Amino acid sequence: MKDLITVIAKALVDKPEDVVVTEIVGQQASVLELKVAKEDIGKIIGKHGRTAQAIRTILSAASTKIRKRCILELIE
Repeated sequence: MKDLITVIAKALVDKPEDVVVTEIVGQQASVLELKVAKEDIGKIIGKHGRTAQAIRTILSAASTKIRKRCILELIE
């Protein structure tokens, strides 16, 4: 899942070298923390949060396939 979010985020931002995804594995769910450059955070969130919601939907579909819950958090 970490690789999936990394690829999506790097495709959206102007500074792909600043994209950092960390995974915190828990018993019932994994939390993926996405950190990008300050000027690129708006591109990840999108208008009214639509881009962030779309990324979360893709993550949810992929995590359902492996039967594990994943949560995406955006870190500023």
